[in-house]
Amino acid sequence: MNNKTLSIVSYITLIGWLIAYFNGKEKADSLLKYHLRQALGLAIVSIIFNVILTIVATIVPALSFLGIAGLVILVLWIMGIINAANGAEKPTPLVGKMFENKFAFIG
Repeated sequence: MNNKTLSIVSYITLIGWLIAYFNGKEKADSLLKYHLRQALGLAIVSIIFNVILTIVATIVPALSFLGIAGLVILVLWIMGIINAANGAEKPTPLVGKMFENKFAFIG
């Protein structure tokens, strides 16, 4: 797979991220490294959001409707995939700027 394809795959679950990371480790360019950072950051935000939402919904069941906010994260994933497919190093809205210079192990 080329780096553009690996950039797209990195957004498809954590397994896709691992595949993209290990397959592109030797020949990673700036596009792949950028989208690996963005996808990992988005996955971490998603996990934290879901844990907090589950705790809140357990404590106050009337706030279960906040689960619809999970659609925002889905839209961010899709925007990341579109950016990777277009070959653009553009951060995902809301959270992307936080992860541009994080995760030093990626490169």
